Amino acid sequence: MKQLLELLGFIALAQGVMGLVHEFTDWRVGLVQRLGFLDGYEVYASVALVVLALALFAAADSRKRP
Repeated sequence: MKQLLELLGFIALAQGVMGLVHEFTDWRVGLVQRLGFLDGYEVYASVALVVLALALFAAADSRKRP
């Protein structure tokens, strides 16, 4: 379970950072800008993904190995 949380955290972090890179540099990277229902809210969605990644990393760190 710990590895799954870390994997999901890494994916969320990568997508959030790529969304912010797209917004500030206009590179065509990431998934956030490709979702139509997020038009106008891409920066907020990217920041939310970064925060979600930090929460997933914290949850993975709190899991104890058996």
